[in-house]
Amino acid sequence: MSLHQIVHEKVDQAIGVLREKNIDAWITFVRETELMRDPAMSLIVSPTLQVTWHSAFILTQNGDRIAIVGRFDKENIAQLGAYGEVITYDEGIGQPLVDTLRRLNPQSIAINTSEGDPAADGLSHGMWTTLLDILKGTPYSRLISAENVINSLRGRKTEAEIARVKDAVAETEAIFDELTAFLKPGLTEIEIAGLVHDRMRARGLTAAWEPDHCPAVTAGPNSPVGHAAPGAFKAEPGHLLHIDFGVAKNGYVSDLQRTWYLLNPGETKPPAKAQKAFDAVRGAILAGAAALKPGAVGWEVDQAARSTLMRSGYPEYLHATGHHIGQTVHDGATVLGPRWERYGQSAYGVVEAGNIFTLELGVVVSGRGFIGLEEDVLVTPNGLEWLSQPETELICV
Repeated sequence: MSLHQIVHEKVDQAIGVLREKNIDAWITFVRETELMRDPAMSLIVSPTLQVTWHSAFILTQNGDRIAIVGRFDKENIAQLGAYGEVITYDEGIGQPLVDTLRRLNPQSIAINTSEGDPAADGLSHGMWTTLLDILKGTPYSRLISAENVINSLRGRKTEAEIARVKDAVAETEAIFDELTAFLKPGLTEIEIAGLVHDRMRARGLTAAWEPDHCPAVTAGPNSPVGHAAPGAFKAEPGHLLHIDFGVAKNGYVSDLQRTWYLLNPGETKPPAKAQKAFDAVRGAILAGAAALKPGAVGWEVDQAARSTLMRSGYPEYLHATGHHIGQTVHDGATVLGPRWERYGQSAYGVVEAGNIFTLELGVVVSGRGFIGLEEDVLVTPNGLEWLSQPETELICV
């Protein structure tokens, strides 16, 4: 199935979501999208197509699929086939937009604004004021946030979307397997990242996020943990090596973390301190997985994992336990995170069947380095499906 066919699926899905939430109409209002692209366009228009003039993509719970675009953008939108009615203008979008709304007469109109979800906050302030000016004096200025629509639309993956994420996960795991054969003591983080990029290019893939930071490589006890770019720290015997990495394939991504232990001469297994930490991290991820099911609230899943790790004697990690993935590595509003200010309402989001989440956390092992695991999982009506093959033991080199 092509990306354009997936857009057709998502448009149909969006109409169903509008009916479910009893919202009459949803407008995605954009311009010059090459400069400022609304994230919703990748779902309901195209992951790649741009428009230049002011454009309005209107979906309604009655099944209307209407695009209002500048004359010279018409052909591209018409060829998509996702919008049954494509209206053009020359001098300005205001009159055709108002005329269309009068014809549809929606009592509620959702627009892409959100305080907590960047994927639902694609309407710039300038476009917001432009829209208000157009609708001034009409009955259609009663605007609400589309964040609940976009959250469900982005989060509920179709079968075609799930298949693409699975492909990206499989490619990532294959690269990890190939990397294991190349690893040896003395390699720097930069050299290890280079090996990953070589394997990625050989497969015709691109990085899931900025390539300078994908993969993130943490070698030994002195390397910074987090989103830092690979540096000059070396993977040495007796140290842990941690990699956070994902690929983009056919418009969808993966996001996995794996940890290796570099054996000292004469060692056949990791030291007890590292093994204990690994077991605690894995146990916490399994606890989060057990709590991850339709109807669960984000913070509840996080708490299940977080409390399990802390009961094992380790400090709590300073990030969420998981996030959506799909077209991007942060692909939806609901976060499996604590009730901290920085997560706002996203930690109160409700998990739905069809969501694809990461489960990720880690601990620092004194004198050894960082153990971090991250798995990609699909929420099913009855629980979850592991999309990645979980790391069940430290990979020894």
